[in-house]
Amino acid sequence: MESELASLVRRHGGEPVCAPALREVERDCVDEARRAIDAADRSGAVVVLATGVGLVRWLAVADALDRGRDLRAALRRATVVCRGPKPVAVLKREGLTAHVRAEAPHTTKELLAALDDADVRDRDVVFVHDGGASGAVPRALAGRGARVAEVQPYTWELPEDVQPLRDLVKAAIAGRLDAIAFTTQMQARHLFDVANEMGDRGALTLALRSGVVVAAVGPTCARVLEELGTPPHVVPEQPKMGAMVVALAERIAGLRRA
Repeated sequence: MESELASLVRRHGGEPVCAPALREVERDCVDEARRAIDAADRSGAVVVLATGVGLVRWLAVADALDRGRDLRAALRRATVVCRGPKPVAVLKREGLTAHVRAEAPHTTKELLAALDDADVRDRDVVFVHDGGASGAVPRALAGRGARVAEVQPYTWELPEDVQPLRDLVKAAIAGRLDAIAFTTQMQARHLFDVANEMGDRGALTLALRSGVVVAAVGPTCARVLEELGTPPHVVPEQPKMGAMVVALAERIAGLRRA
């Protein structure tokens, strides 16, 4: 989404500095995928999809195991719960249906709320992770009495070339950035990991608390930034890139008028 975000920034009068902060890396999840297919195929199963990419990868692994037909049949019978619109779109392409959808802004809180009416006690529940692999939802489901089968088809790793992130750390510390915008919580974590490796974590934290306007696309990203010691100055009401850029532009314009 780099080119789209850069275009939005230019459209609102800014000059983008793009620094890739993560890459999707496929995991060897054959055993997990097989167990998850078996669980999804059992009577009364619930399948919870945190990600569209993860669903695509799970389907691909199932096809490679010659069990793609089994998985698609299981998804037709199971109660399918989606965290956001991306898995819904993947299901639609496959001719499948999402029965329950979490409300915006599609965080863990909304996903668990969407599952409140689902009877999971003594039932098989499959949870398909995104690249962050948070254990919050599986733990909550297990606490409700579910038999949880987890599959994590991919992870979010640092880019192979981290020099752009190093350059971004230096630019922030040197006061050459007016603002920095994060579209995922892993971007923030990776930026601070790189700064820590450089020995500049403290300086980066100070820069993002005092000299740089920090924007987070939504509440999950904002919460992680707070944990890292740099609460965002801008969080749009709608967790979308366009809304974030507009809110960021308004914030900077207000600071300049002041």
